[in-house]
Amino acid sequence: MPPLLILTYVGFVSLGLPDAVLGVAWPSLRTAFALPQSALGALLVGTGAGYFSSGIAAGRLVERLGVGKLLAVSSGLITVAMLAYASTPVWPLLILCGLIAGLGSGAIDAGLNAYAASNFSARHMNWLHACYCVGAALGPLIATAALATTGSWRWGYAILGAIMLVLTTAFALAKASFRAPAAAGAGAQDAPGAQDAPGAPTGAALRQGRVWLQIAVFFLYVGLEVTLGQWSFTVNTEARGVATETAGVWAGAYWASLGVGRFLLGIAVDRVGADRLLRMATVAALLGSALFAVGPAWPGAVGLMLAGLGLAPIYPTLMSRTPARLGPYTAHAIGFQVSAGMIGGIVLPSIGGLLAARVGLSAVGALAVVAAVGLFLLHEALLRATREPAERRAG
Repeated sequence: MPPLLILTYVGFVSLGLPDAVLGVAWPSLRTAFALPQSALGALLVGTGAGYFSSGIAAGRLVERLGVGKLLAVSSGLITVAMLAYASTPVWPLLILCGLIAGLGSGAIDAGLNAYAASNFSARHMNWLHACYCVGAALGPLIATAALATTGSWRWGYAILGAIMLVLTTAFALAKASFRAPAAAGAGAQDAPGAQDAPGAPTGAALRQGRVWLQIAVFFLYVGLEVTLGQWSFTVNTEARGVATETAGVWAGAYWASLGVGRFLLGIAVDRVGADRLLRMATVAALLGSALFAVGPAWPGAVGLMLAGLGLAPIYPTLMSRTPARLGPYTAHAIGFQVSAGMIGGIVLPSIGGLLAARVGLSAVGALAVVAAVGLFLLHEALLRATREPAERRAG
């Protein structure tokens, strides 16, 4: 395996490392700073604002800095944020740390996806995003081990900061290698309009209907993924009478199904075809969401796992198809897609909370079904929008 591909795999693991740590650290962190539970929202908003801003600007940053330098700078920002988390004495500085971490994460997410989508196959894209799931699972384990060993939440962030420092050094040393041209067969040269708009500016990208379709698809995809992951435990324990331990295992199995699905479906994508796999995946996600919404405990759990397997290949495979669909608009579009997904991951679960409070927890399942239907329909529209220009050129 080429060293640069190995480094890209490691990069996706590192991208997932900080994402789930806050769930472990928050009880101790909240006690240390004498905060109410609602204070978590301020930290999430700060992180989300940074993530959104750097994701939107990622296309322009890639053009100015190059992928390698952007990854080195972005991982450096995450390193600073993690080490600052571990040492800051006051709560307002933690919110600033969240903003810095978001800036780094949004840029490294968009930069890695842009590079991987243009240089690696859909199979590798699925495996790369499975590595993100590995990082997201390792982060809480590191934080838990540090908390159990030292009694302090700060050591978990210190360890993550040290890991990110090593990765930052690796990106800095290898930054010139990321300038390699896209691999043959990546498909960007076959994209609709690829010869019509070389070096397309941000405004030109936003005038493309296909760009907006992909933005909407990513908004719904991440929103659905996070809604099921965030609310399944509460629905099972408070609405369906499932034991806490069992509901926790099911919630963990949902996230595991995403990682396992990406590894397994990464093997199948080249044989099945990316667009056909995406269509099958959106149908499976819809069926799984519906079974989770209407089923009692065990059928609902089966639906949750089916939804996870269906959702697994969607994000990475859509990313891998972006160069072929959008050509010169790819770098901008991937940044928009990353930011749209981040917003969807906040908005849809929040709507689920409002509906649960006013209507009941059953509304969360209904929301998941509506999102899954929208995801299926938007992807079908995206397939048609991509097919029509190709058919006109062939004609």
